[in-house]
Amino acid sequence: MTPEKSVCIYFQMHQPYRLRWFWPDRTAGFDRYFDAQANERIFDKVAHKCYLPANELLLRLIDDHKGEFRFSVSVTGTMLSQCERWEPDVLDGLQQMSASGCVEFLDETYYHSLSSLFEDKTEFIEQVHEHRNSVYQLLGCKPVMFRNTELLYNNSIANTIKAMGYKGIMTEGVDHVLGWRSPNFVYRAKDNDLGVLMRNYKLSDDIGYRFSARWWSEYPLTAGKWASWASDADGDVINIFMDYETFGEHQWEDTGIFQFMRALPGEVLARNLRFDTPSEVLERFKPVGEIDVGDFSTISWADLERDHSAWLGNDMQRRCFQELMLLESHVKKTCDPEIIQIWKHLLTSDHYYYMCTKWLADGDVHSYFSIHSSPYDAAVNFMAIIMDFKAKVFERLKQSSPRPDRPGYPVL
Repeated sequence: MTPEKSVCIYFQMHQPYRLRWFWPDRTAGFDRYFDAQANERIFDKVAHKCYLPANELLLRLIDDHKGEFRFSVSVTGTMLSQCERWEPDVLDGLQQMSASGCVEFLDETYYHSLSSLFEDKTEFIEQVHEHRNSVYQLLGCKPVMFRNTELLYNNSIANTIKAMGYKGIMTEGVDHVLGWRSPNFVYRAKDNDLGVLMRNYKLSDDIGYRFSARWWSEYPLTAGKWASWASDADGDVINIFMDYETFGEHQWEDTGIFQFMRALPGEVLARNLRFDTPSEVLERFKPVGEIDVGDFSTISWADLERDHSAWLGNDMQRRCFQELMLLESHVKKTCDPEIIQIWKHLLTSDHYYYMCTKWLADGDVHSYFSIHSSPYDAAVNFMAIIMDFKAKVFERLKQSSPRPDRPGYPVL
């Protein structure tokens, strides 16, 4: 009997270029603002705890299940560049996945940035094109599905992605957007036929967040138990979206997370379920309704609010973001590739995430990822970098403009 219901697994792989604790010195260029030593150290740690063993496990599962185990991955451009620079074996594993025909790679912004929240989507589109080119050059594939930074989604983002030629987009199954509806169906974007896949956050977080939680009534979670829940769920497709770092980093090896993943495909397939990639899901199932998210009601997969407040929820975050938005035209007038690249890296969402001042469980998650002692330290440091960078931008423009009365000359 052909399985009727799909399990669609998607993994996010991302490492930012973290900022250095800034104090003006003679260092120039990219390393003036970004901490090369810390970034290499963190990448090496996560590569050996997560990326290398997870790649090995997933490739073995593809072979063991003869193509029936299928999933998707989105790798940010900043992650790919760090693989090339510090751990080519991680990149080799991703290339093997691409060659297997069982793994669909997705597009997103190269810099894992907040550029989709700009009113003018030009920069957002440029970063998506840059990511698409990088994925094609390094992994040999051309993505047809899109996953925005942190699953940020609204109608304008959806319209932009549709105009760029993508078949579908993935976002969070937010309760107030779905209402009485289930995330376990295919939807379409408002006013166009872009497919929308909604994350089942309960079944995703059972693995990604609650797996090792001894306070949880369902602890310990086994592959058989989870597969039974998926089998009993309503709908056409169970969308399971999580960080790749779930394996070995967020959930340490001694929790049994690798053993769980090793057993999961067999348990799922034994229950008359099948694995499909996102584009395969869109081919199998028709949309059952429309997703309407206004531009001032943007959703994401972060925190209890599932909006953009994880990055732009307080004045510190908004001030830094606004400063960088206002700098865009000046940065691009320099025509200096290094200055432009630095500016793009300063839009990476992680820098704003570290400045979040939420409390309780959400605050704990933000603190876990931050290299700063507090969100206020993160904000002071980020603003110091922005002010120094801003001065460098105008200095560069002044050097290229011999006449102060030249049209377009920046006013300091």
